[in-house]
Amino acid sequence: MSASRLPGTLVTFEGPGGVGKTTVTALVAELLEADGVPVHATVQPSRSPLGEMARHGTDTYRDMALACLCAADRHHQLAIEIMPALSEGKVVLCDRYVASSLVLQGLDDIPLDVVWALNHGAYRPDLVYVLSDAPADVESRLRARGGHSRFERTPGSSLRETYGYLAATTFLHDQGWPVQVVDCADDPRTTAGTIVDLIHRILTESPACP
Repeated sequence: MSASRLPGTLVTFEGPGGVGKTTVTALVAELLEADGVPVHATVQPSRSPLGEMARHGTDTYRDMALACLCAADRHHQLAIEIMPALSEGKVVLCDRYVASSLVLQGLDDIPLDVVWALNHGAYRPDLVYVLSDAPADVESRLRARGGHSRFERTPGSSLRETYGYLAATTFLHDQGWPVQVVDCADDPRTTAGTIVDLIHRILTESPACP
């Protein structure tokens, strides 16, 4: 599903809305930069006009229309932002990636294999972290901050997303993607520190790293 490997390292963060992806991604970027590692942090949907349409259009676009929109934004962002950063040898941290599409489009009843096909050619990450916590705790944080999409505004979404990520994790593992589930019950900085240690291990072991 992916192109030849580039010198940089792509790390993606997945998990249900409210689990803490954005906080952990920012902390990981902060810790890596403090260690002198060149980092490029980004998010999906992207901040491009195409991505903003997907981000703010979940009430307008549904089913295959939204699935195609999210996949198009991902392919575009890979071409103009992510792949160039990887070519420069940076560690790219992406808040949401293919697993999020597998889950959220699954909530629109789009089968996994269809979403997978739409994302054909997406660069395989070097590390995929699926952040996990008790659905009740995630739901509580989500309700406190408010839902960012129709998926998150639906009551009980945290439980459905949690089960969706279990299925997506198994699916991606079967495709050969390096998926790791991380328990976020600890303080976010502790979680980020654990992840940074694992990233440093990958950077040390990878012959492609400068």
